[in-house]
Amino acid sequence: MTYDLIVKGGTVVSASDTFIADVAVSRGKVAAVGKITECAKRILDAHGKIVIPGGIDAHTHFDMPFMGATTIDNFATGSMSAVFGGTTSIVDFAIQTKGKTFRHALDDWHRRAQGNCVVDYGFHMIVTDFPEKQQKEMDKLVDEGVSSFKLFMAYPGIFMSDDATIFRALQRTRENGGMICMHAENGSVIDVLIAKAIAQGKTAPEWHALTRPMTAEAEATHRAIALAEMAGVPIYFVHLSAGDAMEEVRAARGRDLPVFAETCPQYLYLCEDDYRRPGFEGAQFVMSPPLRPKGNSERLWKALARNDLQVVSTDHCSFCMKAGVNRPGKELGKKDFSKIPNGAPGVEYRLLLLWDAVQKGRISENRFVEITSTTPAKLFGLYPRKGHLNAGADADIVVLDPNKSHTFSRKNHHSAADYNPYEGLTVKGSIRDVFIRGDAMVLDGAWVGRLGYGQFLKRTARV
Repeated sequence: MTYDLIVKGGTVVSASDTFIADVAVSRGKVAAVGKITECAKRILDAHGKIVIPGGIDAHTHFDMPFMGATTIDNFATGSMSAVFGGTTSIVDFAIQTKGKTFRHALDDWHRRAQGNCVVDYGFHMIVTDFPEKQQKEMDKLVDEGVSSFKLFMAYPGIFMSDDATIFRALQRTRENGGMICMHAENGSVIDVLIAKAIAQGKTAPEWHALTRPMTAEAEATHRAIALAEMAGVPIYFVHLSAGDAMEEVRAARGRDLPVFAETCPQYLYLCEDDYRRPGFEGAQFVMSPPLRPKGNSERLWKALARNDLQVVSTDHCSFCMKAGVNRPGKELGKKDFSKIPNGAPGVEYRLLLLWDAVQKGRISENRFVEITSTTPAKLFGLYPRKGHLNAGADADIVVLDPNKSHTFSRKNHHSAADYNPYEGLTVKGSIRDVFIRGDAMVLDGAWVGRLGYGQFLKRTARV
């Protein structure tokens, strides 16, 4: 037999095992893993390198309009950034416009992604309106492979849903097998705090964090868990930032409730002090939830190690600092922190930041694969197609050089963003080669793929 590709002699890391092996690929699928003596059309030497399944980022926002601006990364530049960072699948968010159908939103996001996205992609649906007539449409989306729905307890007047709406959505997922993803912050209280700060002339970026306290996230997390428990369904918390909110998740899981949560690299590597950088530089880090005080990240690292948190995604949402032609940026909030578009780039940096954590002994190499690929695949209906390198899986393969250092900079990243939140940080490890469904996208750090290669991922419902 002649394979299409053999990745030869690398250290294969899965969520459970680490071993030296060859990985053979045929017709876009992993065909065999082990000592392979057959021939191949292409043989890639991976001796001394780490071979892992392609990263799955379950939380990106490409081509997203928000707060008077639109993210600078569309599906072309955003997915290019993803693939150079070793992420081969993403789940982005289609946004329902109030008063319009889920179908309208989904068709819109399909148009944005199709023919542009380099990596394979799926969609969550952001729910802003959920009347009785919308419930059957939710069922249809689950049948079509859009099996997760995001609701907000923050951003009153824009995205925020009341408890009754959230509860109705949770109840519906009990029937259709969908998953509710929750942005948990007490938006009503936060709005009061913001108004008070602005009235007192407190307009600098640091007030974004000071008006969104950890307690506001913890309270909303507790309330959402209670609603999910009453509905008798699982719930997934996006971009959990606060140790206090993590303790709510931990307590619920201790009662054997099906509660899951992701955190993001920014909450592990950055802190509230970054808002106090000179001038308006702190606006780079305005995202919601905000960065937290020093010491909080240690609580999140420990939670990741003991599985109180199950996933690391990025919430990639890249607004530029400086406005371009017909493209407003974070400068919108130069005189008022509450008008700074919330978000930052991240999809390209995730794997290397977390591999740095492996090098430093914070997490094991197997846990690294688990939180960046295997668990998101399982939670969001992509497993066993994605998330591992066993025979039959899509041949989404990343070869990581553990000995070559990488320095993060806006000069070498592939996002269209005009800044890098980790500017100047050097980590030990670099992404060398990336394959999606057996086709090379990146070889020896150079682009060899094609724009629009990515396919829509029809995800399965919860069973």
